[in-house]
Amino acid sequence: MTDGGCGCVLGRIEQMIRRTYWEAGAEGVVLGVSGGVDSAVAAALCVRALGPDLVLTLSLPSAVSAPEDLEDATVLCRQLGCELRTVPIEPVLAGFRSMPDFIETPYLLGNLMARTRMAVLYYHANRDRRLVCGTSNRSEYLLGYSTKWGDSAADLQPILHLYKHEVYRLAAELELPARILERPPSAGLWTGQRDEDELGLSYEEIDRALAALADHGWKAEGAVEEKVLARVRGSAHKRLDAFTLLTEG
Repeated sequence: MTDGGCGCVLGRIEQMIRRTYWEAGAEGVVLGVSGGVDSAVAAALCVRALGPDLVLTLSLPSAVSAPEDLEDATVLCRQLGCELRTVPIEPVLAGFRSMPDFIETPYLLGNLMARTRMAVLYYHANRDRRLVCGTSNRSEYLLGYSTKWGDSAADLQPILHLYKHEVYRLAAELELPARILERPPSAGLWTGQRDEDELGLSYEEIDRALAALADHGWKAEGAVEEKVLARVRGSAHKRLDAFTLLTEG
Protein backbone atom coordinates (compact mmCIF):
# COMPACT_ATOMS: atom_id res chain seq x y z
CA MET A 1 0.00 0.00 0.00
CA THR A 2 1.76 3.11 -1.20
CA ASP A 3 -1.15 5.52 -1.57
CA GLY A 4 -1.57 6.87 1.94
CA GLY A 5 -1.87 3.83 4.16
CA CYS A 6 -4.76 1.64 5.22
CA GLY A 7 -7.23 4.49 5.78
CA CYS A 8 -6.91 5.77 2.23
CA VAL A 9 -7.08 2.25 0.80
CA LEU A 10 -10.21 1.46 2.80
CA GLY A 11 -11.95 4.61 1.60
CA ARG A 12 -11.17 3.94 -2.05
CA ILE A 13 -12.35 0.33 -1.87
CA GLU A 14 -15.57 1.27 -0.13
CA GLN A 15 -16.26 3.88 -2.81
CA MET A 16 -15.69 1.28 -5.52
CA ILE A 17 -18.09 -1.15 -3.87
CA ARG A 18 -20.80 1.49 -3.49
CA ARG A 19 -20.38 2.74 -7.07
CA THR A 20 -20.56 -0.77 -8.51
CA TYR A 21 -23.60 -1.56 -6.38
CA TRP A 22 -25.46 1.64 -7.32
CA GLU A 23 -24.66 1.42 -11.03
CA ALA A 24 -25.89 -2.17 -11.17
CA GLY A 25 -29.18 -1.32 -9.49
CA ALA A 26 -28.58 -4.27 -7.15
CA GLU A 27 -30.36 -4.98 -3.89
CA GLY A 28 -27.43 -6.45 -2.00
CA VAL A 29 -24.23 -8.47 -2.31
CA VAL A 30 -23.47 -12.11 -1.58
CA LEU A 31 -20.12 -13.76 -0.94
CA GLY A 32 -18.73 -17.03 0.31
CA VAL A 33 -16.92 -16.99 3.64
CA SER A 34 -14.45 -19.77 4.37
CA GLY A 35 -13.04 -18.65 7.70
CA GLY A 36 -9.94 -17.39 5.87
CA VAL A 37 -8.50 -13.90 5.76
CA ASP A 38 -9.40 -13.01 2.15
CA SER A 39 -13.13 -13.67 2.47
CA ALA A 40 -13.14 -12.08 5.93
CA VAL A 41 -11.65 -8.83 4.62
CA ALA A 42 -13.96 -8.81 1.58
CA ALA A 43 -16.99 -9.29 3.82
CA ALA A 44 -15.87 -6.56 6.21
CA LEU A 45 -15.34 -4.12 3.32
CA CYS A 46 -18.82 -4.82 1.94
CA VAL A 47 -20.37 -4.26 5.37
CA ARG A 48 -18.49 -0.98 5.77
CA ALA A 49 -19.54 0.18 2.31
CA LEU A 50 -23.18 -0.94 2.26
CA GLY A 51 -24.18 -1.84 5.79
CA PRO A 52 -24.73 -5.32 7.24
CA ASP A 53 -28.34 -5.66 6.08
CA LEU A 54 -27.28 -5.68 2.41
CA VAL A 55 -24.55 -8.30 2.85
CA LEU A 56 -25.38 -12.01 2.73
CA THR A 57 -22.58 -14.46 3.45
CA LEU A 58 -22.66 -18.17 2.68
CA SER A 59 -20.62 -20.95 4.23
CA LEU A 60 -20.35 -23.69 1.61
CA PRO A 61 -18.77 -26.71 3.31
CA SER A 62 -17.87 -30.01 1.72
CA ALA A 63 -17.07 -33.32 3.39
CA VAL A 64 -13.43 -32.27 3.79
CA SER A 65 -14.15 -28.86 5.32
CA ALA A 66 -12.74 -28.46 8.81
CA PRO A 67 -15.28 -27.69 11.58
CA GLU A 68 -13.25 -24.65 12.61
CA ASP A 69 -13.91 -23.09 9.18
CA LEU A 70 -17.58 -22.63 10.03
CA GLU A 71 -16.74 -21.65 13.60
CA ASP A 72 -14.45 -18.84 12.40
CA ALA A 73 -16.97 -17.71 9.77
CA THR A 74 -19.68 -17.59 12.45
CA VAL A 75 -17.54 -15.47 14.77
CA LEU A 76 -16.68 -13.15 11.89
CA CYS A 77 -20.26 -12.59 10.76
CA ARG A 78 -21.44 -12.09 14.32
CA GLN A 79 -18.83 -9.35 14.69
CA LEU A 80 -19.80 -7.75 11.36
CA GLY A 81 -23.53 -8.07 12.02
CA CYS A 82 -24.31 -9.66 8.65
CA GLU A 83 -26.33 -12.77 7.90
CA LEU A 84 -24.58 -16.13 7.51
CA ARG A 85 -26.25 -19.12 5.90
CA THR A 86 -24.76 -22.60 5.60
CA VAL A 87 -25.29 -24.47 2.31
CA PRO A 88 -23.47 -27.83 2.20
CA ILE A 89 -22.31 -28.70 -1.33
CA GLU A 90 -21.99 -32.47 -0.85
CA PRO A 91 -25.46 -33.18 -2.36
CA VAL A 92 -24.40 -31.36 -5.54
CA LEU A 93 -21.08 -33.20 -5.65
CA ALA A 94 -22.96 -36.47 -5.28
CA GLY A 95 -24.79 -35.65 -8.50
CA PHE A 96 -21.48 -35.17 -10.30
CA ARG A 97 -20.17 -38.43 -8.89
CA SER A 98 -23.09 -40.24 -10.57
CA MET A 99 -21.81 -39.24 -14.03
CA PRO A 100 -20.47 -42.07 -16.19
CA ASP A 101 -16.67 -42.35 -16.09
CA PHE A 102 -16.41 -39.91 -13.18
CA ILE A 103 -12.82 -39.77 -11.93
CA GLU A 104 -12.05 -38.32 -8.52
CA THR A 105 -8.64 -36.84 -7.78
CA PRO A 106 -7.82 -33.98 -5.38
CA TYR A 107 -7.18 -31.69 -8.37
CA LEU A 108 -10.39 -32.55 -10.25
CA LEU A 109 -12.59 -32.53 -7.18
CA GLY A 110 -11.04 -29.31 -5.88
CA ASN A 111 -11.86 -27.45 -9.08
CA LEU A 112 -15.33 -28.97 -9.11
CA MET A 113 -15.94 -27.78 -5.56
CA ALA A 114 -14.79 -24.25 -6.42
CA ARG A 115 -17.14 -24.10 -9.41
CA THR A 116 -20.01 -25.60 -7.43
CA ARG A 117 -19.60 -22.98 -4.74
CA MET A 118 -19.64 -20.18 -7.31
CA ALA A 119 -22.79 -21.63 -8.93
CA VAL A 120 -24.50 -21.55 -5.53
CA LEU A 121 -23.40 -17.96 -4.98
CA TYR A 122 -24.74 -16.90 -8.38
CA TYR A 123 -28.02 -18.70 -7.72
CA HIS A 124 -28.53 -16.55 -4.64
CA ALA A 125 -27.39 -13.47 -6.54
CA ASN A 126 -29.85 -14.08 -9.39
CA ARG A 127 -32.71 -14.92 -7.04
CA ASP A 128 -32.24 -11.91 -4.75
CA ARG A 129 -30.89 -9.31 -7.23
CA ARG A 130 -27.51 -9.28 -5.55
CA LEU A 131 -23.95 -8.94 -6.84
CA VAL A 132 -21.41 -11.66 -6.18
CA CYS A 133 -18.40 -10.28 -4.34
CA GLY A 134 -15.11 -12.01 -5.10
CA THR A 135 -12.36 -12.71 -2.58
CA SER A 136 -9.28 -13.05 -4.81
CA ASN A 137 -6.09 -11.16 -3.94
CA ARG A 138 -3.36 -9.90 -6.26
CA SER A 139 -0.77 -12.52 -5.31
CA GLU A 140 -3.03 -15.46 -6.16
CA TYR A 141 -4.45 -13.74 -9.23
CA LEU A 142 -1.01 -13.20 -10.74
CA LEU A 143 0.07 -16.75 -9.92
CA GLY A 144 -3.13 -18.18 -11.38
CA TYR A 145 -3.80 -19.80 -8.01
CA SER A 146 -7.55 -19.92 -8.57
CA THR A 147 -10.18 -21.86 -10.51
CA LYS A 148 -11.59 -20.47 -13.73
CA TRP A 149 -15.33 -19.88 -13.30
CA GLY A 150 -14.85 -20.83 -9.67
CA ASP A 151 -13.33 -18.59 -7.02
CA SER A 152 -12.03 -16.23 -9.74
CA ALA A 153 -15.59 -15.43 -10.95
CA ALA A 154 -17.33 -12.40 -9.44
CA ASP A 155 -19.16 -9.16 -10.18
CA LEU A 156 -16.77 -7.10 -8.08
CA GLN A 157 -13.34 -7.85 -6.63
CA PRO A 158 -12.53 -5.47 -3.76
CA ILE A 159 -9.11 -6.91 -2.84
CA LEU A 160 -7.85 -8.03 -6.25
CA HIS A 161 -5.29 -5.20 -6.31
CA LEU A 162 -3.80 -6.12 -2.92
CA TYR A 163 -0.91 -8.49 -2.31
CA LYS A 164 -1.51 -11.14 0.35
CA HIS A 165 0.52 -9.29 2.97
CA GLU A 166 -1.56 -6.16 2.30
CA VAL A 167 -4.73 -8.15 2.88
CA TYR A 168 -3.36 -9.14 6.28
CA ARG A 169 -2.60 -5.50 7.04
CA LEU A 170 -6.17 -4.53 6.23
CA ALA A 171 -7.48 -7.40 8.35
CA ALA A 172 -5.51 -6.06 11.32
CA GLU A 173 -6.69 -2.52 10.61
CA LEU A 174 -10.29 -3.77 10.53
CA GLU A 175 -9.72 -5.60 13.83
CA LEU A 176 -10.97 -8.92 12.48
CA PRO A 177 -10.86 -11.98 14.77
CA ALA A 178 -7.31 -12.94 15.72
CA ARG A 179 -7.82 -16.59 14.84
CA ILE A 180 -8.54 -15.66 11.23
CA LEU A 181 -5.28 -13.72 11.01
CA GLU A 182 -3.29 -16.52 12.63
CA ARG A 183 -4.57 -19.59 10.75
CA PRO A 184 -2.46 -20.97 7.86
CA PRO A 185 -3.92 -19.96 4.46
CA SER A 186 -5.87 -22.83 2.92
CA ALA A 187 -8.39 -23.23 0.12
CA GLY A 188 -9.89 -26.17 2.01
CA LEU A 189 -10.03 -28.36 -1.08
CA TRP A 190 -8.79 -31.49 0.69
CA THR A 191 -7.91 -32.51 4.23
CA GLY A 192 -4.73 -30.84 5.42
CA GLN A 193 -4.35 -28.68 2.31
CA ARG A 194 -2.21 -25.57 2.82
CA ASP A 195 -1.67 -22.89 0.19
CA GLU A 196 2.03 -22.37 0.86
CA ASP A 197 2.72 -26.10 0.75
CA GLU A 198 1.00 -26.36 -2.60
CA LEU A 199 2.72 -23.29 -4.00
CA GLY A 200 6.12 -24.35 -2.72
CA LEU A 201 6.86 -20.86 -1.41
CA SER A 202 5.69 -18.67 1.46
CA TYR A 203 3.45 -15.72 0.68
CA GLU A 204 6.22 -13.47 1.97
CA GLU A 205 8.57 -14.87 -0.68
CA ILE A 206 5.89 -14.69 -3.36
CA ASP A 207 4.93 -11.09 -2.63
CA ARG A 208 8.55 -9.97 -2.52
CA ALA A 209 9.24 -11.70 -5.84
CA LEU A 210 6.13 -10.30 -7.52
CA ALA A 211 6.97 -6.76 -6.42
CA ALA A 212 10.57 -7.11 -7.66
CA LEU A 213 9.44 -8.55 -11.00
CA ALA A 214 6.97 -5.71 -11.50
CA ASP A 215 9.70 -3.16 -10.71
CA HIS A 216 12.21 -4.74 -13.12
CA GLY A 217 10.10 -5.26 -16.20
CA TRP A 218 9.23 -8.86 -15.34
CA LYS A 219 12.83 -10.02 -15.65
CA ALA A 220 13.73 -12.56 -12.98
CA GLU A 221 16.78 -12.44 -10.75
CA GLY A 222 17.36 -15.55 -8.70
CA ALA A 223 15.64 -18.91 -8.26
CA VAL A 224 12.58 -17.66 -6.37
CA GLU A 225 11.77 -14.99 -8.94
CA GLU A 226 12.29 -17.53 -11.74
CA LYS A 227 9.82 -19.88 -10.07
CA VAL A 228 7.25 -17.14 -9.51
CA LEU A 229 7.65 -15.79 -13.04
CA ALA A 230 7.10 -19.27 -14.48
CA ARG A 231 3.79 -19.51 -12.63
CA VAL A 232 2.74 -16.03 -13.79
CA ARG A 233 3.48 -16.88 -17.43
CA GLY A 234 1.94 -20.33 -17.22
CA SER A 235 -1.34 -18.96 -15.88
CA ALA A 236 -1.71 -16.05 -18.31
CA HIS A 237 -4.74 -17.70 -19.92
CA LYS A 238 -6.63 -17.28 -16.64
CA ARG A 239 -6.30 -13.51 -16.90
CA LEU A 240 -7.50 -13.19 -20.51
CA ASP A 241 -11.08 -13.18 -21.69
CA ALA A 242 -12.42 -13.97 -25.16
CA PHE A 243 -12.76 -10.28 -26.07
CA THR A 244 -9.10 -9.63 -25.20
CA LEU A 245 -7.96 -12.59 -27.26
CA LEU A 246 -10.01 -11.51 -30.28
CA THR A 247 -8.97 -7.87 -30.19
CA GLU A 248 -5.28 -8.51 -29.54
CA GLY A 249 -4.89 -11.60 -31.71
